[in-house]
Amino acid sequence: MTVPVLSLSDITKVYGRGDAEVRALRGVSLTVERGDYVAIMGASGSGKSTLMNILGCLDVPSSGRYLIDGTDIGSLDERRLAVLRNRKIGFVFQSFNLIPRMSALANVELPMAYGGVGAAERRTRALAALEQVGLSDRVRHEPNELSGGQQQRVAVARALVTAPALLLADEPTGNLDTTSTEDVLRIFDRLSAGGRTIVLITHEDDVAARAKRVIRLVDGRIVDDRRQAPVDGPPPSMAEVAP
Repeated sequence: MTVPVLSLSDITKVYGRGDAEVRALRGVSLTVERGDYVAIMGASGSGKSTLMNILGCLDVPSSGRYLIDGTDIGSLDERRLAVLRNRKIGFVFQSFNLIPRMSALANVELPMAYGGVGAAERRTRALAALEQVGLSDRVRHEPNELSGGQQQRVAVARALVTAPALLLADEPTGNLDTTSTEDVLRIFDRLSAGGRTIVLITHEDDVAARAKRVIRLVDGRIVDDRRQAPVDGPPPSMAEVAP
């Protein structure tokens, strides 16, 4: 039986104590199978950012159990958790988070450098990842020489280069214009069709419409979980144009 990429059981997250206590997540249970493309939606204060931080192992739950690719994060110390983040999760953030004075190539190589991959292999894999997002002609450009859409595509390449179990994207189109948004979403479409597991945090209905599954949070609870396309099929936008 295939191990799910993500498995959350009764996850809670509580900040503060007493009168200052805030319950950001209230018993969230969720399984994401390999190859799924999931959009998590919710208004400000719904808990979606807290959930994203827990999914990305940037924070830990107050209670409950979280397994990523079969590994229980509750059993890991900080060092092993950092190794798991590097190997299992590729992050794409709204603000790109590129290193300003490094080339696109060097930015994409960075997670592999942290992971101890040799220089020659880093270069080969980084060039392949940049080609995958259509930036073979921009490998020497620094972030300030790239458009916002191109910077986000560099960030996607960086997220992919370690071949992670999960691509985790937090409002990845929030800082992009309409054309650049479509460029990035088409990359996600292709990755999903190729079997990549993607979890995307968004507040935009048109972005969520591209996913195979949409989950809505309200007050730290899942209130709706709707499948839009089969796990093993293409995402909706690609299924619509399939012959």
